[in-house]
Amino acid sequence: MNFLPSDLIVDGARLSYRDCGEGKPVVFVHGTPSYSYEWRNVVPHVEAAGHRAITYDLLGYGRSERPVDRDTSVAAQTDLLAGLLDALDIKQTAIVAHDIGGAIGQRFAIAHPERVRRLMIIDTVSYDSWPSETWSKIIEEQLEEHTRLPQEAFDTLLTRQLEMTVSDGTATMTDDVLDAYLAPHRSALGRVSFFEHQVRHYNSRYTEEITDQLGSLTMPVHILWGERDQWQPLTYAHQLAADIPGAHLTVVPGAGHFVMEDAPERVTAEILGFLADQGPSSNGPCPE
Repeated sequence: MNFLPSDLIVDGARLSYRDCGEGKPVVFVHGTPSYSYEWRNVVPHVEAAGHRAITYDLLGYGRSERPVDRDTSVAAQTDLLAGLLDALDIKQTAIVAHDIGGAIGQRFAIAHPERVRRLMIIDTVSYDSWPSETWSKIIEEQLEEHTRLPQEAFDTLLTRQLEMTVSDGTATMTDDVLDAYLAPHRSALGRVSFFEHQVRHYNSRYTEEITDQLGSLTMPVHILWGERDQWQPLTYAHQLAADIPGAHLTVVPGAGHFVMEDAPERVTAEILGFLADQGPSSNGPCPE
């Protein structure tokens, strides 16, 4: 399945995306180490329920362009999200965002509250919750060395990280699923891109600098979290729920950081429930 069948130029960069359905839109923003593949068991059901769903790969991720000299930080990705919406002539949208995508969603909602109808953040980075000790050490001491890793060593490193994203890595993050998450990095360019476009920009300043502004959010906010998230502890979910006025927190029992891998049906149900008052619409043709 070619999950993202189209490309669009936004601010001079090529983004791969999927836009299916009619009516009020909802934009899905993925996290790291990931790309739009993480939504494959969720987005088609949202589309089938009659919502217009826009799914895309962040710049430097997945099928989108991997520019040599381009800022792909959370701040820059937030600006690109605004550009993507402009290019698609979307004035206002719901946003469903995971991991660093959640940071992008938070920043976009704070900067452009009139453009966000509602916001769902899933196991998001926030405050000082990131990067982990492992990634911090790599960023500070070993980044250049890691960009030169041979494929086998890189696969071992990323596989170990991916296994931590789900509740049972040896059962879930295997075979075709693991291969799909590794696929964008199965080349020298892909390996370098992972560290230059993703890891280099793991920096909590992008969330810490908006902490005092979370209280300004007035749109409906739903926080969804895996109970067994090893990367973003549940304490951060409760802190977000306390700091964002009226935010609703749902914890998914037994699920890890990639909650859409551990519990795709539950995630889909939560999203559809959150979008319910938007009302379904007639659905246009969707890519197979």
